Amino acid sequence: MSSLIEQARDFLFRRRTAYVKTFLNPFGDEVLRDLAKFCRAHATTFHADPRLHAAAEGRREVFLRIAHHLNLSEDELWRLYGNNSAPVRNPNE
Repeated sequence: MSSLIEQARDFLFRRRTAYVKTFLNPFGDEVLRDLAKFCRAHATTFHADPRLHAAAEGRREVFLRIAHHLNLSEDELWRLYGNNSAPVRNPNE
């Protein structure tokens, strides 16, 4: 593995650790529950107004990024954000 790839993997794995330490505790759980509601993590984001629909999708995208860092393994994260060479399961399924 080249040095740049190793640096990218190390960065991604450090970032995952930061997400885990931030959110996987009692206070983080409370924040995640609030964000799940606010970001419509478990509901449709559809709205007839395209601007409102886009805003809801943006919120959901942020929630999914957090969920990826908390629920995917390092290898799955690498495939998703690093080299994009293989599909990754949906952590919400």
